[in-house]
Amino acid sequence: MSYQSQPAIPVKESRVTLLRNPLLNKGSAFSAEERKAFQLEGLVPAQIESINIQAERCYQQYKEQKTDLDRYIFLRALQDENETLFFHLVADHIADMMPILYTPTVGSACQNYSHLFRKSRGLFIAYPDRDKIGDILKQTEQENIKIIVVTDGERILGLGDLGVGGMGIPIGKLALYTACGGIDPATVLPIVLDVGTNNENLLNDPLYMGWHHKRITGDEYYSFVDRFVQAVMQQWPDVFLHFEDFAQKNALPLLKKYRDQYCCFNDDIQGTSAVALATLYSACKTRKTSIRDQRIIFLGAGSAGCGIAEQIVSAMVAEGLDEATARGQVYMVDRNGLITDDMQDIPDFQKKLAQPLSKLKNWKSQDQGFFLLDVVKQSKATVLIGVSGQKGLFTEEVIKTLASQCEAPFVMPLSNPTSHMEAIPEDILKWTEGKALVATGSPFSPVVINGKSFPIAQCNNAYIFPGIGLGVLAAKATRVTDNMMVAAAYALADTAPAAQNKGNAILPSFDDIEEVSYVIALAVAKAAVKDGVAEQKDETALLALIKGYYWHPEYRAYQLA
Repeated sequence: MSYQSQPAIPVKESRVTLLRNPLLNKGSAFSAEERKAFQLEGLVPAQIESINIQAERCYQQYKEQKTDLDRYIFLRALQDENETLFFHLVADHIADMMPILYTPTVGSACQNYSHLFRKSRGLFIAYPDRDKIGDILKQTEQENIKIIVVTDGERILGLGDLGVGGMGIPIGKLALYTACGGIDPATVLPIVLDVGTNNENLLNDPLYMGWHHKRITGDEYYSFVDRFVQAVMQQWPDVFLHFEDFAQKNALPLLKKYRDQYCCFNDDIQGTSAVALATLYSACKTRKTSIRDQRIIFLGAGSAGCGIAEQIVSAMVAEGLDEATARGQVYMVDRNGLITDDMQDIPDFQKKLAQPLSKLKNWKSQDQGFFLLDVVKQSKATVLIGVSGQKGLFTEEVIKTLASQCEAPFVMPLSNPTSHMEAIPEDILKWTEGKALVATGSPFSPVVINGKSFPIAQCNNAYIFPGIGLGVLAAKATRVTDNMMVAAAYALADTAPAAQNKGNAILPSFDDIEEVSYVIALAVAKAAVKDGVAEQKDETALLALIKGYYWHPEYRAYQLA
């Protein structure tokens, strides 16, 4: 059905006010009737253009930008001017523009946020305004908010505390909710909780746009976040609240506090674990083995790493292992070495993943404790996952040792941005003579070794969270359950070319992301129904609801309200 054939949308704005509204602006695509009705004659060039012609012009301008950061600025400016055209352009070039809109380029944009600032988008809720949160939420002109992405800017990618510069992350995530998951951009809202920053460079920068104050902590912090959550739920009780890039010391406690009360989700914990599980599952199918047979080392034992590990343990148990055996095959290594059950003061989320010291009595180490190379040598690992945020820790010796003990090692340096990766794919494949399967957090072109091309899977949360959001909204889910996340992971794996005998890629192309999102959304919605957290209970109607909910970036006709 043609979008122009749908009923006209009633619009109150006219003249320059209409042209300045990015959700309604069509620029040169306003029809002759609309130009007359909305008093636009003379305010736009005479030629009436299609959105395809507009997008072609924009793509030419995009290609003329000299750097990735310039391309990011160009796209953000287009989004602030005309959202429909922006998303139409992105949809036509999704694989090309994904690294610009999100990792790795968004990291540079966040680091330079206050210096690159052009136009405000979203809401900035600062601690000094804690008594006004409800009023601030009402400042947005959007009434029907369905998804909020919120950050406090403390752990932006692997770059650390960027304060209000973290706003680039909610903006980028929501752009992907729309570009990959079909969420109407009129129903999303990015928010930064400005609780100060401990980044001295920002505090000493006169151009820094956030609250010039050290971060609040403890009860003050949690009380502020709670005020925010309660105000959001009062304003939009059915909203899907997405927490993003909170420091690990706060991320898991916040998720635990709110996940059984509201429809909320932490992408760093749940999204990362789901896409990692999907990638591992797909890799195992490619190698004709199973997850239960893997011995897995994690370098990085924060909330993200432990979240992935817990998902993998659950998958191993689902494949027939008892829980103790499954946990015995997962090794968590952080800056202090292998986490063992004799360590004092380790966080609660690490305790269940600590290896019993009694099991390691025959292990040898070169120092006190067992560090990465020690663990690789003695665990006989088959999988190595990096979520440390530290560059170069997967050394040549580590990778060669892994490959010497395993016929087909699977290496996943997932840290973002690329400047913080544990190793780059080309090195991993050279060191293993092409034996390794490699998946990364950021995009990489295929690597050629001895004339053979090896695709590099991008283990990117953008595969997962847009489809989850679409499924949650279509099913009217009131919670996000563990079963919904597992369903998303296996649905993603089943869309991979390798799973369908259509190639050797262990994850699908982002060019196919709309169909991938449909598959994930349907799996998530069905899991929500089975878990009793969906208001929509007719499973046979779910796919039609999902496709009906999907917003496509095409212009609609307007009529004067």
